[in-house]
Amino acid sequence: MTKDEPESFLPAHTGAEPSPDPGGPAAPRGDMTLREQVFDVINDVLDDTCPEREWAKNQLRELLAAHPDDPERALLEHLIITRKLTEAVEDEAPSALGQFLSGSSAPEEPRTLRVPFARRSRKRIEAFLGNRMLLTAFQPIRELPDGHVTGFEALTRFVSKDGASADTWFREAAAIGLGTELEIAALQCALSAALEIPQQLFVAFNLTPETLTHTRVQELLETAHLPLERIIIELTGRAGDSVWDDLIRILTPLRHNGLRVAVDGSGPGFTPTEHVRRLRPDIIKVDRTFIESILSSRSSGDPAVIELAWEVGAVLAAEGIETEAELSAVMQAGMTAAQGYMLGRPSVHPLDWSAWTIRAETVPARTSANDTTL
Repeated sequence: MTKDEPESFLPAHTGAEPSPDPGGPAAPRGDMTLREQVFDVINDVLDDTCPEREWAKNQLRELLAAHPDDPERALLEHLIITRKLTEAVEDEAPSALGQFLSGSSAPEEPRTLRVPFARRSRKRIEAFLGNRMLLTAFQPIRELPDGHVTGFEALTRFVSKDGASADTWFREAAAIGLGTELEIAALQCALSAALEIPQQLFVAFNLTPETLTHTRVQELLETAHLPLERIIIELTGRAGDSVWDDLIRILTPLRHNGLRVAVDGSGPGFTPTEHVRRLRPDIIKVDRTFIESILSSRSSGDPAVIELAWEVGAVLAAEGIETEAELSAVMQAGMTAAQGYMLGRPSVHPLDWSAWTIRAETVPARTSANDTTL
C-alpha cells in the first residue's frame, strides 16, 4: 500500500463489504450488521487525512494489532480511551489544547481537554436511533467489605467514529428535542442485554426524571423479562418540582412491586436535599468529588450526605474507585457498595459478566486491582 492509497481495515473471510468510495453514494447503514458497522467506523477513522487526528489513527492501529481477531473489542477500547481524552471541561487553557492536538500520538496519561465537536444534525441522531448503533456495557457493583458482586450498572456505548462520550450524545440529543428518544433506545438495548446477567444479581439503569415519567418507559419496565425486584433506576440530572410530583406518583406502585431507586448525592448533578427527602431513595451514590474530599481532608467526607442517607434509610454507594487508598477511605466513611475501574471496568462481553460473579465468590474486592477488562 502506497501512502497515497486510503488505509482500510477489512476482516478476513467474513463476507463484509468494503467501505464505499468516498466519492460514491454511501451504503445504507440500516441494512448493515453490527460487525459491518464496526468495520465501517474503523475504516472511517483510518481513512481520516486530518493531521490533528493522526494520534487517533495510530491508537486504533495498535489496538487492532493487539486484538487481530476481535475488531469490535479494538474499536470499543479506542472509543473508551478517546472519550477520556476528549471529555469536555469548562475551563481548559487553549494552549493546552493546541499542545495536545499538535502531537502525533495520544499522551500516555489521558487528560481531560475541551475538544470541539461539530454539532450533529437532527438527521444524524435520528439515523443513529433508527440503526440502533448502541451497545450496552456492564460495570460490576461490589458489596463492601467482602467484595462480592451484587449487581451491575448498564452503561451505553455508541458506535461512532469521533469517540464522543455518551454524555455528549445525550446532551446534544436533548438540545434538539431527542433526549427522551435516545434514552428510551438505550434502555431498550440495556434491558435486552441484561437478560445475560445472572438471575441473582440486580441491574441499574440510568434515566433522567423527565424520561422516567414517559409512559413508554413505564411500559418497558413493567413488561421487561427482568423482574422489578432486580431493577434499580438511577436518576440522573435535575428536574423541577412538578416533574418530581409526577415522578413520585409513577414510582410508588413500581417500588411497591420491588423496583429500587438511586440518586446522586455529590457531584455537579446531585439531587437536592428536599427532593431526596420526598423521594426517600433506596441508594445514594457519591462520586469522585466526595472521595477526593475524604482523601484531601482526611475526614469522613461530607457529613450532610451521610446524615441524609441515615435520615431516609438509604444505602451509601461510591463510584469511581481507582486505588486501594480510595477503597479504604470509602469503607471508613461507611460505604457499603462500590464500583470503579479498580473493582471492574465496563465490559460488553457476557463472558466477563459471568467471570466477575464467579471470581467474586473467592476473591475479595481488595485483590481486584489488576482487573483491566474493557
